[in-house]
Amino acid sequence: MVHYDVHESMSSLGMRPDHNPSHGAQAAAATLRVLLVEDSADDAELLRHMLRKAYRGLQLEQVDGAASMQAALQRQTWDLVISDSTLPGISAEEALRLARQRLPETPFIVVSGYVGEEAAVALMRAGADDYVMKENLRRLEPAVARSLKDAQARRQRQAALHALHESEARFKAIAANIPGMVFQLTMDEQGDLGFAYVSGGSQALLGVSPQDLHDDCELFLGRLEPGDRLSLEAALRHSGAALEDCYWEGRALDPQGGDAKWLRLACSPRWLDPRLVLWDGLVNDVTAAKAREAELRRSRQELSRMSLHVETVKEEERARIARDVHDDLGGTLTAIKIELMRLKQGLDGADKRAAARLLDAEGLLDHAMEATRRIATELRPGILDLGIGAAVDWQCREFARRTDTPCTLSGSAVAAELDVDPAISIALFRIFQEALTNIAKHAQARQVTVTLELEEDRLRLSVRDDGRGVLSTDLEKVNAYGLRGMRERAAALHGELEILGLAPGTELRLLLPLRHAPTPEERAAARPFRRRWDAQTRGRIRLDARPGPAP
Repeated sequence: MVHYDVHESMSSLGMRPDHNPSHGAQAAAATLRVLLVEDSADDAELLRHMLRKAYRGLQLEQVDGAASMQAALQRQTWDLVISDSTLPGISAEEALRLARQRLPETPFIVVSGYVGEEAAVALMRAGADDYVMKENLRRLEPAVARSLKDAQARRQRQAALHALHESEARFKAIAANIPGMVFQLTMDEQGDLGFAYVSGGSQALLGVSPQDLHDDCELFLGRLEPGDRLSLEAALRHSGAALEDCYWEGRALDPQGGDAKWLRLACSPRWLDPRLVLWDGLVNDVTAAKAREAELRRSRQELSRMSLHVETVKEEERARIARDVHDDLGGTLTAIKIELMRLKQGLDGADKRAAARLLDAEGLLDHAMEATRRIATELRPGILDLGIGAAVDWQCREFARRTDTPCTLSGSAVAAELDVDPAISIALFRIFQEALTNIAKHAQARQVTVTLELEEDRLRLSVRDDGRGVLSTDLEKVNAYGLRGMRERAAALHGELEILGLAPGTELRLLLPLRHAPTPEERAAARPFRRRWDAQTRGRIRLDARPGPAP
């Protein structure tokens, strides 16, 4: 065995450049590791000399048998294997087999003094990259360059295939662990849909295997409610035409007669070619989420009905207390006033001390009567009976008197002529009172402008001040019960309330219908509770909102 090792200013090994004689210095600077299967030292030196012209950093090792070749293959990797066709210790066919076992992508070139056409064809079919006749070694350098280039291309293809397989395996692993069904859906120019890919989640979601869905898209579309299927197809057509993301929710029927499932689909489109659009997306089972949303809506409706019931009871209680204060307490105080006047008339003018005490008592009584009138008015202003316009006008004047802040009103004359539901009038008046209270407490305003007018079939109230303004953080405070109360009142009567921060100042905008038609649920929520006897409770009393006389 003869070993030639040539290193001239090379920093690394394993470079596989494409050789071209015109490249000059670039080609001459390349490194090449060559395993030469040859028994002739002269032929080996000749091949080394020719290869060194193109590859200055040349490492060439000569072997002449199967054992020495196996040892060289195990010791390191090689960029190129060159073999004679016939050697006493090894044939070209055996050398090719050994090289392919250890280095399947390394180029193998046969260099021979004579090789028949059939033998050359057999070697090429067995995997040899090229063969060169020894009397025509000028072909060696381009043959090596071409073989190295082809080997590099094969390695790149193998690397790309490996990366593709790794990517597919990673995608399938991720898709298998995502709740729901990952899919690729296509639509052709006729509008026909088909699944290009379906993940294993289809089995849990729909009870259909991925292959069955891939073969027949109707197994998915046919499960949808007819109306939901039409909405999905329309959404996909729009998404494909505009290349916009598609979001859809619908129901899938259970073929066994069970409850329908709510599905949520989200996908993004892209064109595969001018006639075929493809969506990548995900379908999830959102039945539980829909049930929670329905329960949340039901709870909110119940809360709204309860709020309406509480406000109704509160207003009724206020009206009752106002009547009691005005009629009973006011009447009693008036009677006392009359009696004091009689006593005053019957006193002897000489008893100045008794007259003074009587005068003090009369002053206290006047104060109590004024407090009684004020309390009754605050509980329920009697002016509400004259219409919402008159009530708002009165409240504006009261606000201006108490706070010394000008409060101008426009549009009340129109509102005064309207037939407004009492529940609407009370709600609007209470919201207006709360708005003025907030202005007095927080706004530091110098002017308040109020507008009350008819907008189509609704009342519109606008309260605007020029104060410091309201911030979003003010509206989101946990203890902003006044604002929440206004919103609840408006929502309970199917109205709209908006509070805007201006520069400067704040504006409250309220829209309420003229009439309020309570729903059956609202009527049930507003019905007074009755005590009923229930034999199953063994004499205990329970509360029941159901109608019927108590036994």
